[in-house]
Amino acid sequence: MLDFLHTNETAILWLAVLSLLTFCGSLVIVPVLVIKIPGDYFSNSVRHRPPWARHHPMVRAALLVAKNLLGYTLILAGILMLVLPGQGLLTLFMGIMLLDFPGKYRFERWLVSRKPVLRPVNWIRKRAHRAPLTLDR
Repeated sequence: MLDFLHTNETAILWLAVLSLLTFCGSLVIVPVLVIKIPGDYFSNSVRHRPPWARHHPMVRAALLVAKNLLGYTLILAGILMLVLPGQGLLTLFMGIMLLDFPGKYRFERWLVSRKPVLRPVNWIRKRAHRAPLTLDR
């Protein structure tokens, strides 16, 4: 075991730094993103258009590629954090939410409608003086 630690010292250090940065970043980013969700976002059966939908097609493509790359990076970091210190499940969910795949909006609506998810989301929104999320049941 000690041989493994000595031979992979640099990789373990980088993973620890990545884990710490993702953990600290998630403590800041998640509440900001939760606050920015429109209160009626999940009450519609059809997804809202993304903010960059009116931009030039090349800009949209670049933003889409960057968003998906960040999503895959967060998923990889989340998987690593399942065995390393950090918020592995939260990081995995953040990565999934950034990806584009068929049925994603339906999955998001299902996920946020679960009481263990909706309750803390609305608690964060209440502390920021935002209306709670309304869901189409």
